[in-house]
This record gives sequence, C-alpha cells and structure tokens, in this order.
Amino acid sequence: MEAVLWLVLAIALAIAEAFTATFLIIFFAVGALAAAGAAALGAPLLLQAVVFAIVSGLSVGALRPIIMRHQRPAAETGETAFGIEAIEGSQATVLEEVDADHGLVKIDGELWSARSFDGAEKYLPGERVRVIKVRGATAIVWRDDMPTI
Repeated sequence: MEAVLWLVLAIALAIAEAFTATFLIIFFAVGALAAAGAAALGAPLLLQAVVFAIVSGLSVGALRPIIMRHQRPAAETGETAFGIEAIEGSQATVLEEVDADHGLVKIDGELWSARSFDGAEKYLPGERVRVIKVRGATAIVWRDDMPTI
C-alpha cells in the first residue's frame, strides 16, 4: 500500500513540474519513485523516507546543474543560436499592419503572425521591425532602431 502512495506522490510531483520551469520538483518525483521501489521490496517506512531524501538530494545536486548548464541560451554559451532563439533579435518586414491584436511579418522568408511589443505602437506594411521575443507562433516586434549586423 505504501508503494502506491509513493507512486501517487511521484505522479503528482511530475505533474506539478509540468507547470513550472524550474527543473526542481521532478527530482523529488524521482526520489518518490525510488521510495516506491523500496516500499515494494518491503522496506520499513523510515527507510523509505531515507531513500526518498537521499535520491532526491543526489538528483538535485548531481543532475540539476547539468540540465541547467545545457539550458543556457546560445548567447551565454557562445554557441550558434537555432530555432526560436535565432529568430529573436532578427529583422522582419511588416506585410499586414501590426498592432496589439494582430499583424503579419516576414522573417527570413517565413510568414509569422506578429503583435506589437508596446500595444500602443502600430507598424504599417513595408516597415522594418525587430523581433523582440517569440511567444508560441507569434513574433513580438518593435521598431527597428538597431543597426544591421
């Protein structure tokens, strides 16, 4: 019965991790899985708790720094940016008026829906803008006042 409780805790912690961006709670889920294994092997509750604490602590201490190091942006690591990271900071041409609610831009030959970074700004077709960030499939843009690199 205790193994089932540990499994339920592990699942609940894994689901909770899905709603965060910290990569911390998942290691406690791993600890709960280890404790579930100990419970399934007939270990007493105190030993299960010790297994949970040790595995969770070792996971956080050993694995989290590795994951966080690989999660750093390319600008910090000196690597070549790709995907969304490569689009952020690039220039775009407005194809349909861009404002706080809608718009369309062309970024490196691709069409992207766009929104104004500052809801008060509007950009007309033909204007050059800079992609500040990407949210989902929408480019958040601002006036292109940066020099071309």
